[in-house]
Amino acid sequence: MMLTQVICQIKNFLPAPEVHAHCDGPCGVYDPSSARITAEAVVSMTKKIKDLEVPSQDDKEAMIAYHNTLSRYIAIKEEQAQKTKEDLLILWTDYFKPVHLEKYPDLHDTFWKAAKLCSACKVEVSSQHANELMDAVHKIHNIFWETKGRDVSFVKAS
Repeated sequence: MMLTQVICQIKNFLPAPEVHAHCDGPCGVYDPSSARITAEAVVSMTKKIKDLEVPSQDDKEAMIAYHNTLSRYIAIKEEQAQKTKEDLLILWTDYFKPVHLEKYPDLHDTFWKAAKLCSACKVEVSSQHANELMDAVHKIHNIFWETKGRDVSFVKAS
């Protein structure tokens, strides 16, 4: 009991400093490919939603299947748009440094607009915004790999 009190007093008097990292360890591993994959899923789900045929109101089973499929497509689209946003924000806030802004003065605007497109893709069913998001992710991909002095192709899965 007395030892516990002494330890608590030491902790209060000399608290450990708070540390932060993008993951549980300072891995330093960044890659925009995850944002490309999720943004591509947003484009795909947007297209699937727009292509989904509405069945006859008289066909109850078909309407149930339609609503089930539509709700799944919407949930996936929104989830993937959020994941894209999270991946982009990690790159923006953790990887890019002031030295990168010197070479890419529109860096903040590029990321800000990409994050806004992620939000738009969550609340809309817009092929235009989904494709603009892919274009923004492509631009960020190119900037990222240029900062590393590498030429990495932007290859879509679909």
